[in-house]
Amino acid sequence: MSGLIVNIDRIAALRQIGRTANPDPAAAAVLIETAGAEGIAVHLWEDRRHIQDRDVRILRQIVQSMFILEIAPTSEMTGIALDLKPDRIVLVPEKYEETTPAGGLDLIVHRDSVAETVSTLQNNGLSVGVLIDPDPEQIRLAHQINVNQVTLHLKSFRDAKTVMKKQRAFEKAVDAVKLSRRLNLQVTVCRGLDYHTIRTFRTLPEIDEFVIGHGIVARALLTGLEKAVRDMLDLIRAMQ
Repeated sequence: MSGLIVNIDRIAALRQIGRTANPDPAAAAVLIETAGAEGIAVHLWEDRRHIQDRDVRILRQIVQSMFILEIAPTSEMTGIALDLKPDRIVLVPEKYEETTPAGGLDLIVHRDSVAETVSTLQNNGLSVGVLIDPDPEQIRLAHQINVNQVTLHLKSFRDAKTVMKKQRAFEKAVDAVKLSRRLNLQVTVCRGLDYHTIRTFRTLPEIDEFVIGHGIVARALLTGLEKAVRDMLDLIRAMQ
């Protein structure tokens, strides 16, 4: 059975927009684990736009399930990962103009630097994955540099505008998942999954984990909004 990893970057993003202490990613992580998720994932951007250094230190201490740290393959981030020792590291691309990676790492272009980072982390006993597009060449390169896991970016499926394009993107993702499994790579899929699209992939037993963040946070804002308003009204009425 596939597991669920919840990315809580959107929680931190809301906090940073409000410039307050809330919502607290650590408090969110506790609730998510209580609900039964198998892990918590965060992306520590180089510019610290969402998750902060303090967050990852606290989360490393309190997360009882799997704690996954997404980072760019840079010397600074490698040093942080070596100090923090998360349960898994996923190497991801970063572009300043993006709020979340719009695609995977290009291992054709960055193979050597990524391979060096993977080797450094693994030599220190850490499990390392890469975020890549569901492309056979990228998957084979990931296997060649000896990663433990691949996270397949489903951008093309998410952005497909027609039924035919959606089906083609799904078929490409299926082929990528099956190839990854044949190469003995742990398989995770992410980006663009929500309460509707997840149904398309639930028939694939080769998928070890789904990483979902925005879809869950967006649903939580709506399903919990009425209670939040009522609680505030109760407090106000109690003052009168």
